[in-house]
Amino acid sequence: MTRFALTLEFDGTPFFGLQRQKDGPSVQQAVEEAAYRVLGEEVRLHSAGRTDSGVHALAMRSHFDIEKEIEPFRLMEALNAHLRPDPIAVTHCEVVADDWHSRFSCSGRAYVYRIANRRAPLTLEKDRLWQVPQDLDHEAMHRAAQALVGLHDFTTFRSVHCQAESPIKTLDRLDVERDGDEVRIHAAARSFLHHQVRSMVGCLALVGMGRWRETRLAEALQARDRQALGLNAPPHGLYFVRAVYPDDT
Repeated sequence: MTRFALTLEFDGTPFFGLQRQKDGPSVQQAVEEAAYRVLGEEVRLHSAGRTDSGVHALAMRSHFDIEKEIEPFRLMEALNAHLRPDPIAVTHCEVVADDWHSRFSCSGRAYVYRIANRRAPLTLEKDRLWQVPQDLDHEAMHRAAQALVGLHDFTTFRSVHCQAESPIKTLDRLDVERDGDEVRIHAAARSFLHHQVRSMVGCLALVGMGRWRETRLAEALQARDRQALGLNAPPHGLYFVRAVYPDDT
């Protein structure tokens, strides 16, 4: 058996998430079915993170093991040919050690959340950003966000369906920046709770609108209560952007 690591880019709009679902199509299912058509063998795709329905990825790291001998470039080209017309692309493919694991070897994950802060409807990037027509104070959002950086109990920002053993996580980065009418929230940590990024973004948006004072974000964190959450941002503005591994240069 040979282990191949893949880097996946995908538009999450038509999928019920990355992992296989009973109720609808998933990115995992599409890749596994493409691999079967290429290789004639069933594979199991493992990935660095899990994404909800509608969430996108710029560089999701995944892997599977196969018996057939094939060059990485040929495998990448063949997978991309069989993934069409699904909005999934394999942007990199390589052979890795048998003990390398896309999920368990991963030491860090990074996301970006994109907000279109304008009144005009989205056309080219519909379903790619969350549109917020009210003016957002991105500087106030950034200041408020720093209360969440570090080791905390993130129960308030955790989905009731989260399967993590503990709500305690270390958030390494939560920065807010503006580029024209787009506000971007960058989040990085070793791992995240289910809905954590979207929940943090939703509350930061309330700060940006002036509906929450800056200190209320810290108060929501301290409450350790999902009832203290102000807003859960929609999935379509969220992108998985990077998985970090100890041997990365």
